[in-house]
Amino acid sequence: RKWIENSKLKEIKFKVVEFNPMVLKGKIRQDASRPELLQPLNFVRFYLPLLIQKHEKVIYLDDDVIVQGDIQELYDTKLAPGHAAAFSDDCDLPSTHEMVRSVGMQNTYMGFLDYRKQAIRDLGISPSTCSFNPGVIVANMTEWKHQRITKQLEKWMQRNVEENLYSSTLGGGVATSPMLIVFHGKYSSINPMWHIRHLGWSPDARYSEHFLQEAKLLHWSGRYKPWDYPSVHTDLWENWFIPDPSGKFKLTRPDS
Repeated sequence: RKWIENSKLKEIKFKVVEFNPMVLKGKIRQDASRPELLQPLNFVRFYLPLLIQKHEKVIYLDDDVIVQGDIQELYDTKLAPGHAAAFSDDCDLPSTHEMVRSVGMQNTYMGFLDYRKQAIRDLGISPSTCSFNPGVIVANMTEWKHQRITKQLEKWMQRNVEENLYSSTLGGGVATSPMLIVFHGKYSSINPMWHIRHLGWSPDARYSEHFLQEAKLLHWSGRYKPWDYPSVHTDLWENWFIPDPSGKFKLTRPDS
């Protein structure tokens, strides 16, 4: 709040919604490979109807994205009848395929779920099924509540605590994995240009500058974040960076 109120952002309209991390107690299995993914805010998307109660349609964005287009276009994404959410498939961009190959990244269910476990095999989902990325979500709150999506997600969180069902190899998605299960075959698609991802998967692999300029939304999914070093395409992110007025947070750069 202070960052907004004491910077050039002070003229914007905003509302800070508090999330009580106690709702996650006993539901998260500790994973030392990506400890940052265990932070409570990584699970806020599971509880959208509890946090935003007066809106029929909601956009969720991870904190490592920048929006380059008119977000109304994303909001206007059509959700098929019976679908509570829309995501981007991880197999839907030729440029993404090139980056995936260059860093050896998984973009299938096998990268997120442990198919050695009977509970996962019993789902009947092929391990080669293309995964989706829940860092950008367009959600229908009525359908979400009707289908009790939050309860379903909590069920698979709890089962993972008890049975260790998720892969910690390449996917590393403790929040992604239950969503892949709950939404399998039951979600709509976001325009691929509204979710250009994998910018954080390697400090070396890069997209073309022309492609990035055409993109509507950029997502530094992966370990290498644009406020840290090393990372790629940090110039694009810095165009939107507003320094911390308190001076406590500083970008990590090779000359800093």
